[in-house]
Amino acid sequence: MFRLHCTKKLLERIKPDIVTPGHSDTALGGWYATVLFWKPQIALLVSERTLLPVLMPLAPAATLALRFPAQLALVLKEHNAPSEFIAREIWRMDTVQYSKTANRSVVGILNEFVRQAEFWLAVYAYEKGDDDDLLAISAKLAETPCSPLYKGPVSPDRALHELVTAGAQA
Repeated sequence: MFRLHCTKKLLERIKPDIVTPGHSDTALGGWYATVLFWKPQIALLVSERTLLPVLMPLAPAATLALRFPAQLALVLKEHNAPSEFIAREIWRMDTVQYSKTANRSVVGILNEFVRQAEFWLAVYAYEKGDDDDLLAISAKLAETPCSPLYKGPVSPDRALHELVTAGAQA
């Protein structure tokens, strides 16, 4: 089971049953999500524990949580996470509970990633003539130094690597 903490504008689109914030059973912890009003609209999800960003198409919004584990698996594979870690994480995401956002620090990172994603979208559109490489933009965002991680791994990709390494040694 995982928690999906959604911004108000995303909750208005999905209209789920909302529960009080709690903990996720996954190694990456709860996820924070918002909508980017691009054409087509995109969902940006960020891991509460590692701040790992995942971009994916929003439509159809009602199935976002059902489609998210598959997109997460692609992002984890892009970061060279071991297949055992990916399988374990996806297996734990069998059910979802929706909550309002509760961690202002993660919401701040989410907002920063929105601004940076718009930059990377423009770069990819200019360099490659297309703008739909959400996996590549997610990977670029994961290299961003994030202040909540300054006392440790500094960036989401490094935080993911530390989490995976710690799990392999346990």
